[in-house]
Amino acid sequence: MELKGRVAVITGAGSGIGRACAMEFAREGARVVVADINAKEAQETVKQTEALGTKARAVVTDVADPESVQHLVEESLKAFGQVHVLLNVAAIQVNKTLEDTTLEEWNREIAVNLGGVFLCSKFFLPHLRRTKGCIINMSSVNGFFVEPMCAGYCATKGAIIALTKAMAIDHGKEGIRVNCICPGYIDAGLAWGYFEAQPDPAAARAAAGKLHALWRIGRPEEVARVAVFLASDDSSFMTGSTVVVAGGFGSGLPPQN
Repeated sequence: MELKGRVAVITGAGSGIGRACAMEFAREGARVVVADINAKEAQETVKQTEALGTKARAVVTDVADPESVQHLVEESLKAFGQVHVLLNVAAIQVNKTLEDTTLEEWNREIAVNLGGVFLCSKFFLPHLRRTKGCIINMSSVNGFFVEPMCAGYCATKGAIIALTKAMAIDHGKEGIRVNCICPGYIDAGLAWGYFEAQPDPAAARAAAGKLHALWRIGRPEEVARVAVFLASDDSSFMTGSTVVVAGGFGSGLPPQN
C-alpha cells in the first residue's frame, strides 16, 4: 500500500474527482478527511471510503471561509493527530463570458477556486511541515488554453498553476512538495453537470471525447491514480510540477472521423 499510515485531507471530496481521490487513497491505506460544503455527499463518501477498510471523517467545509478552513484543520487533527497530504480539489464553474459574469459570481469563483487553495494551504502548512508532507492542487487544462464561456474558471485555473510553483519554491527547503494536476474532460463533477444539462448527454459526451487524442473523456479514478502517485514516495523528487491528465486534449487537433 503506497499511502499506508498517512492522513490525507481532500477538499471537494463529496463528489466527482474529489470522491474518486478519497476512494483511491483509501485503497492505498490512507486515512481520509472528507471536506465538502455538502454534508450529505461528504457522509456518503465517508461510507464508501470506510467500506474499503480505512478510517475517514467528514467535515463540512466552505474553502472560501477562513473560519471554516480553520475548523477543518482542527477537526482533522482531532480525528487523526497529523496530516501528510493536502489535496485541494474544491471548485465551481460559472459558464459565462467575463462581461456577463456578475460581480458576485466572479468574487465567489475566485474565492472558492483560488482562495480555497490559498486558505487551505496556509492553514495546513505548519502541520505539513512537521510531517514533511505534500500539497496537490487540482488545476485544469484550461490553465493552459481556454474555452468559450468560462472566463473566470480559466483565470483561476491558470493562477493555480503559478501558485503551485510559488509554493514549491518557498517550501521545498522545508521538505514540503507541491504539485498540481490538470485534467481534461472528466465524466464527473463539473463536467458531469454540464453533460447532463445538454439535450442529449450521450451525444455531448461523445463530442467532447473527440477533442481528445484518445477519443474519449476521462474517468475520475484515472485522475485519482495520478494524485496517489504525487502523494507517494514514488514522486519524491517532484515538486513545482504540473501533470496533465487529459487524454491528449490540447496536444493538437485529433481527426474527427
